[in-house]
Amino acid sequence: MATIADLFDVQYGHSLELNRLKQTTKEEGVAFVSRKMGDNGIAAYVPLMQSVEPAGAGELSCALSGNGVLTTFLQERSFYTGYHVARLIPRVKLSKQQLLYYCFCIKANRFRFSYGRQANRSLKSLLVPAPESIPSWVNEAHPSMFHGAEVPKQASKETPALSTTDWKAFRYDEVFEIQKGYYNKKPPLSENSVDIPFIGATEKRNGITAFISKEHVEKYSRDGTVVENEPLTRKLFPAKCVTVTNNGSVGEAFYQDKPFTCSHDVNPLYLKDKKAILTPELGLFLATVIRAEKYRWSFGRKWRPMRMPSSVIKLPVRADGKLDWKFMENYIKTLPFSSQL
Repeated sequence: MATIADLFDVQYGHSLELNRLKQTTKEEGVAFVSRKMGDNGIAAYVPLMQSVEPAGAGELSCALSGNGVLTTFLQERSFYTGYHVARLIPRVKLSKQQLLYYCFCIKANRFRFSYGRQANRSLKSLLVPAPESIPSWVNEAHPSMFHGAEVPKQASKETPALSTTDWKAFRYDEVFEIQKGYYNKKPPLSENSVDIPFIGATEKRNGITAFISKEHVEKYSRDGTVVENEPLTRKLFPAKCVTVTNNGSVGEAFYQDKPFTCSHDVNPLYLKDKKAILTPELGLFLATVIRAEKYRWSFGRKWRPMRMPSSVIKLPVRADGKLDWKFMENYIKTLPFSSQL
């Protein structure tokens, strides 16, 4: 093991305030790195300042406090930083793969910190694997495999404006065929990802908590007992739907592109409009809108199938007042990374 200080020269960042700086384009400006957890930590791009030398490309940025404490990114171009962001300058020669590996190693220590315990003083002493202990798969990885992934599916079109002012409210049972999940008790699980996905009450991994062989789906009933000749259609749900958690992580929604089985804490939703095809793009649009309403629900207020039909969802409509499926699908196609769907 080694400490962060053994591998990196840890320096405090520029402590600049973005609201006091003029913003510009990515092509013309210098990246401004904040404590945010996404977008590689980059909050904006600002003009080069003659009085402030930017940090160099190849350094790591590390949030020292806030909700994203210890979120660490490799910066591949010069950058400025906001408050409570550290610069980690490599003391030893490290490849891009190895620097990305250390980003994850540092971030893995996030559980040790919170708003009441910042990493300003203790970052240097955090333990991480020494360079000679880096797993072989790190050096064999090819970061270039993701080059171009950010391109949208409709690269020639700009993302249209998204204003909810003219959206129309619908009852859920007007838009969706709402089905009930099945299992109270999971049948024996599999570690084989080619088996049938089991969708549970989680906010991660597209709702997948396990995999189950088709043999076990056919064999076991909802209470864990073996019931011969029980209809498989009750246990196995078709693809092209949105699954919504009604208990636990209430309101989490995911598009499912493969047949699956699920717990009774999940409602599979299928489009009632048989002329519409629930494509991955449309599914992601609907799942995002559904997830935005999750603040209305909690352990004390579950979203069971008997309550969901009368719930309301607002969606884009055409001039004739009918749901504008094409707009929803095309909107997703103009977003970065949509080419990977």
